[in-house]
Amino acid sequence: MKLTTPEWWYRREPGMPVLRALLTPPSWVWGWVTARRIRRAAPMDPGIPVVCVGNLTVGGAGKTPIVTAVAARLCAAGLDVHLLSRGYGGKLEGPVRVDPERHTAAEVGDEPLMLARDHPVWISRDRAAGAKAAAAAGAQVVVMDDGHQNPTVKKTLSLVVVDGETRDEEWPFGDGRVFPAGPMREPLGVGLARADAAVILLPADLPIAEPDLRRVLSSVPVLTAHLRAAQAPPAGPQVGFAGVAKPWKVERALRAAGCQVADFAPFPDHAPYDEATLKRLADRAAELGAGLVTTEKDWVRLPPEWRAQVAAWPVAAAFDDPAELDALLERVGLRPSRRPSGRSPSSPRRGR
Repeated sequence: MKLTTPEWWYRREPGMPVLRALLTPPSWVWGWVTARRIRRAAPMDPGIPVVCVGNLTVGGAGKTPIVTAVAARLCAAGLDVHLLSRGYGGKLEGPVRVDPERHTAAEVGDEPLMLARDHPVWISRDRAAGAKAAAAAGAQVVVMDDGHQNPTVKKTLSLVVVDGETRDEEWPFGDGRVFPAGPMREPLGVGLARADAAVILLPADLPIAEPDLRRVLSSVPVLTAHLRAAQAPPAGPQVGFAGVAKPWKVERALRAAGCQVADFAPFPDHAPYDEATLKRLADRAAELGAGLVTTEKDWVRLPPEWRAQVAAWPVAAAFDDPAELDALLERVGLRPSRRPSGRSPSSPRRGR
């Protein structure tokens, strides 16, 4: 059974000392295996630029909204952009192009299914094969959702997304320990050394990043973006639920956006929702005279017959200074701000 991401991972000061001590030796093994895999790899060049949007930690840092924002920026420049995902949570190995009218989250994963409403999306356990498939299908550039620690594809630009919500003693890297003793996929300095830039993703109600966070990322260019609601949450009391890496942040964001949260249920990341679970949620909402609200990522995992009963609350990331992103893309030859604007074959398809 999958577990929710431990909140104690993200405390600045070490917590759970006994558990951390027990998990420290496995964390050494994890770090060694990751470093060895990266060192031994021979990255495949798919013949087109690859922009990787990854992170340095286990769990949600906000990669997918940044993927969408980067893809939209490139689409607006007239480029045919395809997205590439491992398809975590789906049973298909790929490479396969996601069809939102045919595929389910159980087949291709929730995030690819959500992204495929707006862009061509490929899922592939073998990222190199997925990048090749996208190039063969006419992609001019691939934006890869996650994969900073995947060395099989040659990356033209690597962005690492950092959760900028540092209040209440939260720190995106915890005390710096590697999984499973902490949230890091690899040591901070090691991961930053392969990055071209870091993107600090902030919630709507935090105007600027903490100076200490900028300082620890100062070995690379640092961009900032804000995660904002694409629409207001539903009116009236709501029972919220979310199966994401940090569900407590969904509850916090709903409240900050003005949602009247009567109750909130956290679930493990990518958790499937069966009939019994949804019935319990509906019964709780009825008891409180409330509606049901969840994230877009959770909504696509709902059985079709339940989607009409649950409101999806969409959010989107926007770069605070798009010119900073353009400068990075120009530096690697993509030059989005110098291409004509207009709808491209992979521009967002709204209204579906």
